[in-house]
Amino acid sequence: MSVELTRQDEFAVVTLNRPEALNALSAAVLRELDQAFDAVAAGDARALIVTGAGAKAFCAGADIKELTGRSLSAQRRDAAYGQAVLARLDELPMPSVAAINGYAFGGGLELALACTFRLAVPTAKMALPEIKLGLIPGYGGTQRLPRVVGEARALELILSGRTLDAEEALRIGLVHRIAEGDPVAAAIAYARTFSVHGLPALKLARDAVKRALDVPLHEGLKLEADLNTLAFQTRDAAEGMSAFMEKRKPKFTDR
Repeated sequence: MSVELTRQDEFAVVTLNRPEALNALSAAVLRELDQAFDAVAAGDARALIVTGAGAKAFCAGADIKELTGRSLSAQRRDAAYGQAVLARLDELPMPSVAAINGYAFGGGLELALACTFRLAVPTAKMALPEIKLGLIPGYGGTQRLPRVVGEARALELILSGRTLDAEEALRIGLVHRIAEGDPVAAAIAYARTFSVHGLPALKLARDAVKRALDVPLHEGLKLEADLNTLAFQTRDAAEGMSAFMEKRKPKFTDR
């Protein structure tokens, strides 16, 4: 299998396992990712960690050998499928953390961008270099990168195709933290800062923040009020407020 799904404590870990191909996203890998996300969604993990096997690459992008000679209809179909697979990360009930352990180029960086959070080892390198092949990103990079780093920086990075190191990525907000030591262990430690909270509230908060960039302020405020009301109806909200009044730690049940 080119995609491995394992468990560490209360966290699911998805590992791209093609180190000989720098964990490139072939069509087969995308299908396996889709299946892995299905399994994660059906499980009880508190968060998902996504990483790559080996010490060189998180994911070096699409498998270029598969792109050559393909028909326009096949390209459109496969781009749409790749987008749909990565979009699954938004649909998961739990947040996700990309543990970027090396190169994250093209589709690899797009995979990381689809995660809720991103951590990178000090030696990590990131880029959307498709422009150098006469192409543009096709798995969501042109849409997610501006939402993360702003339009001006996204245009510069996509139109130049240049590579960022971890320090620059941290400085512009592309990654949330530099991971010292084992990247998966660092990602799990990071995930523990939010995994103690109830999954319904975490999902509603993620949905509200993402919609903030898509709608005018007055519509976003209405949406926030609606989602706040949904959260208020949960058992976790009742437990959280009771625990606060009783000066104890809440025991959330994700209901």
